[in-house]
Amino acid sequence: MRNTSTVDRVAVVILALVVLAVAAAPWVVPYPPDEQNLVARLAPPTTGHWLGTDHLGRDTLSRLLDGGRFSMLMAALATLLTGLLGTAIGVISARRRGWLDEFFTRTNDVLLALPEMVVALFIVAAMGTGFAPLLVALTVTGWTPFARLARTLAYDVSARGFVEAARVVGCPPSFIIFRHILPHLAAPMLGQATLRFGQLLISVGALSYLGLGVQPPQSDWGSMLAAAQPYADRAPLGIIGPGLAIFTVALCVTLIGQRAARMAAGPLLLPTGGRG
Repeated sequence: MRNTSTVDRVAVVILALVVLAVAAAPWVVPYPPDEQNLVARLAPPTTGHWLGTDHLGRDTLSRLLDGGRFSMLMAALATLLTGLLGTAIGVISARRRGWLDEFFTRTNDVLLALPEMVVALFIVAAMGTGFAPLLVALTVTGWTPFARLARTLAYDVSARGFVEAARVVGCPPSFIIFRHILPHLAAPMLGQATLRFGQLLISVGALSYLGLGVQPPQSDWGSMLAAAQPYADRAPLGIIGPGLAIFTVALCVTLIGQRAARMAAGPLLLPTGGRG
């Protein structure tokens, strides 16, 4: 347990430092992210350029911090939207049942059978590149795991005696959902969200790597990987930097989220609202 707690604390510190650095990027970056200097292109790390420069002479560290804002914000918003949408669909499906449950279940099965990246590519190609189309694509393809988990858990909680008792005494459906069902879903849905954040962060990077994310001169971690790939032998930090950033953030969020989910599960072992 001590080792686990130490790992969790290290993850919190690393994630906090990354978030602070990315959030403060407009004020702390040593150079403008889009400032070109062809004389210094593909320069190795120096005291002036800690991570060197890219093929256009732009400071890699500045672009890494600036690009992290888009990557992390997009992944966080997509996780929030898919979590809310999937949880709502799963709970409504479990409570209403009948044809509505059948419709959502079949829709979920169809989307789960399709590769998420292929569907996202199709949506972005149809809507165009940019922030909004990318967010829509990630939301449309990402709500299904949340919905399936929420539906299964809501079915289980709805079958318990305290939920049936609340229904018998005349509690409205909205009260039962928000007071008795959703609190029991909080911990597992939080764990699911942390796992999905890492996957969505990778998806954002993959779509940007393919040119479907931010457009030049803006940058994010995926587009930096694509731009640096042809010059990996001369400027390897151009790939190592954004790749390590994606891996580190995804890992830290997963570790922290799992710890939080375990802690949140404690108060939910007993039925909520048992004393009226």
